[in-house]
Amino acid sequence: MWVRSSALGCIMIGRLPVLLLCLVLPICANADDPKVPAPDAPKISKDTRLDLIHGFNAELVYLRTAFPMGKTGLRLQEGTVSPSGVQLEQLMQMWGPAAKAGDQARITDVVVKDKFIHFEINGGPVHRQKWYQHISISGAGGDAPIAPSDAGANPRGSFVDLYFDKYVPEMTAPQLKELLWPVFNFQAKTAEEAYLETIPPKAKEAILKHEVLVGMNRDMVIHSVGRPPKKIREKKDENDYEEWIYGEPPQDVQFVRIMGDEVVRVETMKVSGEKVVRNDKEVEIKPPVAVAEAGPDKPANAPTLRRPGEDLPQVDPTVVKVPMGKPGGSAPGGPPPTTGPGGGPQFDSTNVARETVPNTGS
Repeated sequence: MWVRSSALGCIMIGRLPVLLLCLVLPICANADDPKVPAPDAPKISKDTRLDLIHGFNAELVYLRTAFPMGKTGLRLQEGTVSPSGVQLEQLMQMWGPAAKAGDQARITDVVVKDKFIHFEINGGPVHRQKWYQHISISGAGGDAPIAPSDAGANPRGSFVDLYFDKYVPEMTAPQLKELLWPVFNFQAKTAEEAYLETIPPKAKEAILKHEVLVGMNRDMVIHSVGRPPKKIREKKDENDYEEWIYGEPPQDVQFVRIMGDEVVRVETMKVSGEKVVRNDKEVEIKPPVAVAEAGPDKPANAPTLRRPGEDLPQVDPTVVKVPMGKPGGSAPGGPPPTTGPGGGPQFDSTNVARETVPNTGS
């Protein structure tokens, strides 16, 4: 008679226990590794360091936040990304975006430091050459590189630094992916799936239903119903807006009015002749920050050719003073005047805009 005892984790044949601990122990434990490293985890070992570098380098990921170009990247610590919000938008306006949320990117470099791990995407913020681009072939016509490259090409990548409290601890690849979740999505299979993870649930539900809500931005409308077949630019009350038109009769026609980067009105003309207009905001999306205007935040020290501490003299820009010498002489410190056929000073055309030298000759 076979009797299974789930409490003991073994199989009983009659009254003789057959212990299968070596086989059953991994199944009974069924304990997954913690999602993040333990607080008292030891410092990362050399083997783990190499495994993480080899495992994450050249990995394709989908981004969950925007990355600015330039040498100011992102900092990730304890699940918080900085800069964010207004500061991130200002960096995007100043240097341009390296990638937006939902875009696919490639991890091109992984460097493990003492307290943080450095991840570069799309080549990083500094233009580098590959090793084979330094090789050239010499011949009668001179040296020629085997792989020419544009030395003036601007870098288009960015980076994120994952910081820890004391040191980089020992961890597994799944734990590192969990720590990078605020910026990288390793699970998404398409760009659409990755983008939907970065927007509010109500907007996500509307996009999956191919609906447009008042309050969406341009990217959400495109992800929901695609790019508009027709687009009209209008002006009302000194405000410019665009009317995106979807559909043609005898089907329903939808007019999506976008002002700035926000949908402010959705009008649907149905085949039955009914008109449905929605003006009230249906979803709250954080608006983008406009470009900072020149004002109190302008640089304190404007570019100048003056030395430190040197004051600009107060002069009238409409008056130009030219030192004059005695008749027949020369200006102090200047070259002697040229003489004409009559022995007097010759007219100098370079002084037309300043002053005419009187002719003292006979």
